[in-house]
Amino acid sequence: MSDRALHRCRIVAIGAANMDIAGTTDQAIAQGDSIPGRIRCSAGGVARNVAENLARLGVGVGLLSAVGDDVFGRELLASAAAAGVDVAGCWVLPGAATSSYLSIHGRDGEMATALNDMAILECVTPALLATRLGLLRQADALLLDCNLSAVALEWLFGHAAAVPVFVDSVSAFKCRRILPWLSRIHTLKANRLEAEALWGQPVGDAASVLRAAQWLHAQGVQQVVLSLGAEGVFWSTSAGDHGQQPPWPIKMVNATGAGDALLAGLLQQWLRQVPLRRAVRFASACAALTLSVQSANHPGLSVASVQRLLDQADAETQ
Repeated sequence: MSDRALHRCRIVAIGAANMDIAGTTDQAIAQGDSIPGRIRCSAGGVARNVAENLARLGVGVGLLSAVGDDVFGRELLASAAAAGVDVAGCWVLPGAATSSYLSIHGRDGEMATALNDMAILECVTPALLATRLGLLRQADALLLDCNLSAVALEWLFGHAAAVPVFVDSVSAFKCRRILPWLSRIHTLKANRLEAEALWGQPVGDAASVLRAAQWLHAQGVQQVVLSLGAEGVFWSTSAGDHGQQPPWPIKMVNATGAGDALLAGLLQQWLRQVPLRRAVRFASACAALTLSVQSANHPGLSVASVQRLLDQADAETQ
């Protein structure tokens, strides 16, 4: 595969492409017991989700991920391509199992527990990534998710050169992989638990949220965006500007994928040189729309659909 395959991509997303298997129930979840519910399969994975959302928002985007030569892998690549993502740079690895993510959600839509089988990402080695170096350096920005191995992340940060790097910290366990590279991160998207894991101190009240962000800035992160669940989204810049976007009054159907839509919105607005204060409002509207559907990606996400939500909110405040 030549680097020319993705030469028009403004954003290159590198990381996970999973088949999401989600179970939902209206019953109380009882450990050790079987309960009635619904099980659905849909395309997922942080990097893949962000890439699909970016494509729906009109951004030229390419995906670098590894899938197996199996039914799940073929479906993941086909669904991303159908949404407008360039998947020509992805690796199809015979004999390997495509990543899968199994989650259980309660009646409120929140995730109760999850399992992931992402061993295939260990195959995304520096040697494999080196075959895509040209396209990485031609991008306007890179999106990395912390599902990548520590050695893969080290190689990517070391070879990104002047290309801005956006990072999704993914989980409290996996986000520690980026601790040596905080100074190379343009924008970090994390939640409260991930911020705690990076900072090493509890992140509870508003004061500790701000201190955590300030610590991250001191390490070199230029922009910090923290998802705070029902409290909305906190944002902060290294110049000292910060604020909080309240949550949107939308009924949540499924929480999976909302953070990926948030990050896609941030990237789309960054390409348009929109200040973070305004970008977070647009991005949080992307996340709100995604919360309202069962799948990890809203099939109707677009700049127009996001703008309608923003216009509706503006009209209601007048």
